[in-house]
Amino acid sequence: MVKKTQSTIANNVFHQLKSEIISGAISQGQKISEVSLSTRLGVSRGPLREALRLLEAINLIERTPHSGSKVVSLTYRKIRELYQIRELMEGFATRLAATEMTRPEIDTLYRLLDSHHNQIESSGTHVYLQEEGDKDFHYYIYSKCNNQWLFDYIDNSLYQLIMMCRQQTAQIPARADLGLNEHVAIIDAISNRDPEFAEILMQRHIKGAWETIKRIIVETDLESK
Repeated sequence: MVKKTQSTIANNVFHQLKSEIISGAISQGQKISEVSLSTRLGVSRGPLREALRLLEAINLIERTPHSGSKVVSLTYRKIRELYQIRELMEGFATRLAATEMTRPEIDTLYRLLDSHHNQIESSGTHVYLQEEGDKDFHYYIYSKCNNQWLFDYIDNSLYQLIMMCRQQTAQIPARADLGLNEHVAIIDAISNRDPEFAEILMQRHIKGAWETIKRIIVETDLESK
């Protein structure tokens, strides 16, 4: 019973800290203080350390020998490399999904985009923020590609870093409509069982997202000078 309780606490702390890191409530590059976190969250050091270990496993925290842990810093180079590998891997996952997804799964994806459209329209700010897991268009596709190695790598090594990047691009109103329209085109290609075109569209979509975030980085750098 004690182990289960400790595990539950660690899991809750993990999800809370993950949310704070992705949203930016905990800043990139911020040094991790176990003492302050333990006090703020009202938990003992045991489950806190387990939560930090889980965050490190999904690349949100970096541990340096003799220096402790800190939140990952997404530099220009890291984001560029992330989007390069994402373009290749998600593009290929979409190619596979075009032949592997069942008709009911494709119908579910269409309904998912209907809900995204309603969310954008009702947000008042025209922001396109997706929830994690099966309510995320990209996650849903690569989870249905029927290649467990590919799914595990994207999900465990890239996904949370991608979510951090999306916090920036999702705030641009013009990107919301464009992104949604591109999503629809990708599903249409999957529905038509055209793996090559589906892959091309996904790669173009991710490349466009990179161009958007690159402009944000450049403009932010210019404003800080």
